[in-house]
Amino acid sequence: MKRTISAMVGKGSLNHNSREFYASNVDPNRSHLNIEFCREDIRDVYHELFDDAQERFNAKQTRNDRHIDNYYEKICSSKQEKPFHEIVLQIGNKDDTGIHTELAETAKQCLIEYANGFQVRNPTLRVFWSHLHMDEATPHVHIDFVPYITGSKRSMDTRVSLKQALAQLGFKGGTRSATEWNQWAQSEKQVLAEIMQEHGIEWEHLGTHEEHLSVLDYKKQERAKEVRALDTTIAEKQTQVDEIEQTLQSVQKQVIDLDKIENISVKKALLSDKVTLPRNDFENLLNAAKQYVVYRRQDDRLQGLLDAANAKIKQLEGAIGELKQKVSKLVSKLSNIEFWHRQELDEVKSENREARRENLMLKREQKGLMNLLRRHGIDPVKEQTCEQERDER
Repeated sequence: MKRTISAMVGKGSLNHNSREFYASNVDPNRSHLNIEFCREDIRDVYHELFDDAQERFNAKQTRNDRHIDNYYEKICSSKQEKPFHEIVLQIGNKDDTGIHTELAETAKQCLIEYANGFQVRNPTLRVFWSHLHMDEATPHVHIDFVPYITGSKRSMDTRVSLKQALAQLGFKGGTRSATEWNQWAQSEKQVLAEIMQEHGIEWEHLGTHEEHLSVLDYKKQERAKEVRALDTTIAEKQTQVDEIEQTLQSVQKQVIDLDKIENISVKKALLSDKVTLPRNDFENLLNAAKQYVVYRRQDDRLQGLLDAANAKIKQLEGAIGELKQKVSKLVSKLSNIEFWHRQELDEVKSENREARRENLMLKREQKGLMNLLRRHGIDPVKEQTCEQERDER
């Protein structure tokens, strides 16, 4: 038999996972069948992982405003990282592997084996909350973890980083679709598929159905183009700034010949406050004054250009930062929508199969009834024809 495997980014609702509250799709009468693999306070996990690194980092700081007082709160307020991540895995769907199907218990055993081996396979993903749910439509497992790396050269030497944690496991982003997360999730699905194979279940691969995602793909590509264009503009502006700075330095290095000015001999005129000096000295002084005025004007003009260029670069860097965040959100949204499209397609296929079965049964019943009526001398087709003729008269 074949079954699909679903792996999606979870919402990370810890209270829901541990059944501190019940959603509308949960059957409380079956909650005793759930399994809790792991349940730790995330703050305790952060102390375990990062306290020593935080202390080493703070010891190196000479400014108090760079000290980290609470690393967990710092990550919670970060725009780059989340305090934890969640993956949800499910075998089949509610129709072919639902709670009330014969395969539900086998799916449960497969998910238990998968969850028990997760931490060993993924040492840089510290699991702190993990549950198998048997009180919803289909058996599935939630695994919540803190991704971290050691030996970092930036900020704390042990710190939170999903991208780098997955990279240390061997998953490095190649294309926009083959992100670190997508590669890793595919690998985890393969692990689950091997466990299923041992229990007599084959992994059924489905297409990606990218036609449903064309609009989001287009938006993502356009954002990426804008980012590349802004990168090019910033590079051009930086080149202009470098040229201006070189010219400015060149102008500033041109020093007026002070020796000639210092050697000018001044003679006071008789019966007057005016002074006289030789023509040659006067010409040297005049040329020096003119040269100074020219350099000062060039200096002011170039400084103005430099200030304007720096302001433009800051503006462009802010714009590119916003665009990169939008691209990141689109990628995440695209991944989730892709998963749900697959789920919906599975459900539609299952409903179509059920409709075809019901249609076939109805046809067989209709055929049986027709034969039964004919054996008793009743022909429904002739009866209908006669009724139509009587109505026409």
